[in-house]
Amino acid sequence: MGYFLAPTTSAALSLLGELDASAQTAPLDRVRAIRTLLRELDADPATLTGVRNALRGGSTWEEIAEAALLQTAAAKSRWSGTDDEIAARQAAGRKRAVRPSTVPTDLPGLSVSAAAAKLGVTVQAVYLKVSRGKLASRTIELPDGRSYKRVFLGGDDGANLDHAPTAEDNEPIYPADSSGRSTHHD
Repeated sequence: MGYFLAPTTSAALSLLGELDASAQTAPLDRVRAIRTLLRELDADPATLTGVRNALRGGSTWEEIAEAALLQTAAAKSRWSGTDDEIAARQAAGRKRAVRPSTVPTDLPGLSVSAAAAKLGVTVQAVYLKVSRGKLASRTIELPDGRSYKRVFLGGDDGANLDHAPTAEDNEPIYPADSSGRSTHHD
């Protein structure tokens, strides 16, 4: 179909054009077609060929980055070097992307986000409850220097590390008017 795009990219572009021309296209078909085209464009060798031709023609990495809507370092990382060097960087990136979290799973208590989810509140609300002494917490430092804030709800193992009043003591605070009286009336 085209002059420089790979056949799979040209096909994805054609399909998106056809779907765009039809008022009857289902929303999920639109999403699939858009994402397929983006994936094909990202993997298309035409970009790398274009970058290499631009460099041979005297373009700078800064100009290439601007054309690609990237920072200069990102453009160099993506397209500099031989095919083997680029493939090695991409493989390393994919390997990092599938690597499991390095957060230890055997820490006592709950992470702040897990405590927030369990309590049905925001992360900020958990930090506020901790600062007000309504929840127990402790910062756990590992031998390698990493540290993690852990929150202990009633009944959690390790909750006696930094005991705080229970969540039942967490009565709402109502603002006072100018005379100092509470504005809340039961």
